[in-house]
Amino acid sequence: MPHGTHEMSMNVPIFSVFSFVSDMDNWAPLINGYVEHKKLNEKQSTWKFKGDLGIIQKTIYMGVEITEWKEPTLITFDLVGLNENFKGNGYFQATPINQSKTNVTSSLNITAKGFKAPVANPVLKSLVPKTTMELTKAIEKKLASYQRLALT
Repeated sequence: MPHGTHEMSMNVPIFSVFSFVSDMDNWAPLINGYVEHKKLNEKQSTWKFKGDLGIIQKTIYMGVEITEWKEPTLITFDLVGLNENFKGNGYFQATPINQSKTNVTSSLNITAKGFKAPVANPVLKSLVPKTTMELTKAIEKKLASYQRLALT
């Protein structure tokens, strides 16, 4: 299964991290290729991306379901392809370092299924870790900008 995990320290209190990542409206637009998402209810949503899998470019629709909220430390989710045959899951985990600093780990697993799997999974093996790292860094950057605004 193509997998990516990225861990980093953020100069943000744990409750601020949880507040940000518990609302997908905050971080969904930070994912590379993001077009839009629609909330179906508190735990389910559909997402639209422009995917670039090397020589193949296409629009990808997926369903996202939050499977656990454990405030302030953990959010887990499942993914399923709506127009492509793939499944996955992931999580955001936060651990306080002190009152103003938090260690954040993001994890993502995605596996293509069906007849396209032999072509798609090797591409996903490099894409998923890169996407996970970029998203974690983008969340940190956004939270840092919020912190700077709050201090002014």
